[in-house]
Amino acid sequence: MKIGGLQKVSLIDYPGLICATIFLQGCNFKCSYCHNPELVDPRLFQPCIKENEVLDFLNTRKGKLDAVVITGGEPTIHDDLAPFIKKIKKMKFAVKLDTNGSQPQVIKALLDEKLLDFIAMDIKAPLEKYKSVVKVPVNSDLIKDSIKIILKAKIPHEFRTTIVESQLEEKDIQQIAKLISGANHYVLQKFMPVKVLDKKFLKEKSYPDEKFQEIKKHLENTISSVVVR
Repeated sequence: MKIGGLQKVSLIDYPGLICATIFLQGCNFKCSYCHNPELVDPRLFQPCIKENEVLDFLNTRKGKLDAVVITGGEPTIHDDLAPFIKKIKKMKFAVKLDTNGSQPQVIKALLDEKLLDFIAMDIKAPLEKYKSVVKVPVNSDLIKDSIKIILKAKIPHEFRTTIVESQLEEKDIQQIAKLISGANHYVLQKFMPVKVLDKKFLKEKSYPDEKFQEIKKHLENTISSVVVR
């Protein structure tokens, strides 16, 4: 397992639970605004943390942490993801997966094996704009399949979109909302130009707060819970 980072305690990554967050190295998307460039650009990769070191740490946190979040990069591109999660589940931690939804077969397999307790999927754009946002060719059917799988899953879920003003118009967000119709929870994430994959995006911005609230109010007509984060 290529572990690029470990946050030993977090109060925000798993809703309602105290967790540790494991960052996996490598991603099949190249979003310019990505806030974890050191996990996406191989030129920025640091030596990986040994899997045993992470598991040994988690073993010492039994009864002190509730959960483990696995994020990236993109976790589902790792062939050893399921065996790794099984080791964590044996310690009785709840597991949340963050994914870009590009590997629906992996998501389905993890759900079928009951290895996940929470799943969060990033929706980057309306399907027709995906390639321009993630900077690689995308099979939109795979994105749709992941959404369907998550909507049918019997575990808590959230969909979320990072809002960069130059990348997404309000009508794009409305299209995304239609794409995830039936979702329980949708998060609009403010883009923060602090650390990015493409340094040109340090000059980019998100919507003003008033705009976010307008969009949130409109989306609440079709999605039960909409949050600006």
